[in-house]
Amino acid sequence: MDPTARRRRTVLIAAIAGGLILLFLVGVGVYGLIRGPQTTEPAEPARPDGPAVTSPAFTPAAPEPLVSLGGPEEFAAAVAEALFTWDTTSGYGPADYAQMLADVTADTEADSAASDVRSYLPTPEAWAQLRTHQTRQWLTVDTIEIPAAWEDAVVQAAPGQIPDGTVAYTITGTRHRTGYWGTDPITTSHPIAFTVFLTCTPERTSAPPPADPITDTCLLLRLSQLDNPLR
Repeated sequence: MDPTARRRRTVLIAAIAGGLILLFLVGVGVYGLIRGPQTTEPAEPARPDGPAVTSPAFTPAAPEPLVSLGGPEEFAAAVAEALFTWDTTSGYGPADYAQMLADVTADTEADSAASDVRSYLPTPEAWAQLRTHQTRQWLTVDTIEIPAAWEDAVVQAAPGQIPDGTVAYTITGTRHRTGYWGTDPITTSHPIAFTVFLTCTPERTSAPPPADPITDTCLLLRLSQLDNPLR
C-alpha cells in the first residue's frame, strides 16, 4: 500500500476512535450530572429517546408546606415526598425546599435534622448544574412500614428512654429524574430506601364532623442515611 495512503488511513481511524471516545465521555458526564451524587448504588442508564417516566402524583414545582396534623404514617409519607420532590426550573433553590421540612422539625433536633435534610438535596453548586438540564425529581413510594429493628428497640428500651409518640418508618420507593441534554429528554429512575424518625402527640381539634376531634400533631426528628435504613 502507498505510504501516504497508509498514513491517511491511520489518521482517519484515530480521528474516528477519538470521536467515539469523546461521545462516550459526554454521555457519561450528562448521566452523572442528571443522576446526581445522591447514592453510590448503580442506577439505570439514561435513555435520551426512551419512554418518559411520569407520576400521577407529581405536583407543581414550588416548595409546598407540610401539614403536621394527621396520622404518623401519613406524615412520614409527606416528609418523603417533600425530600424528593423538587424542580430546578421553579426559581427556588435547595434551601427553599429544605425550609419546608425545617418548619415541621422538632426544636430539640433542629440542627441535626437540618443536616440530614441537606444530605438528601443537591448542593447549590450541583443545583446550578442540574438547572442547565431543567432537571426535575419526584418519588413514587412502594412501602411504608415500622421496621422490626425499631420495634425491638422499643421493647428493650428502659422506661422513659423513648418518649411516647416517637416512631420510625422505613420507606422504600423509586426516585425519578427527568431533564434535557440539548433537546433530547433524559429520564432516570433509581430504587431508594430510608427511615424517617418522628414524634406525634394527640391533640383535640375544632374540625367539624365527620373529622376525628382528636388527631395527631407530628414533627420530624431525624432521617437515616439514604439507602441505609432500619430494617
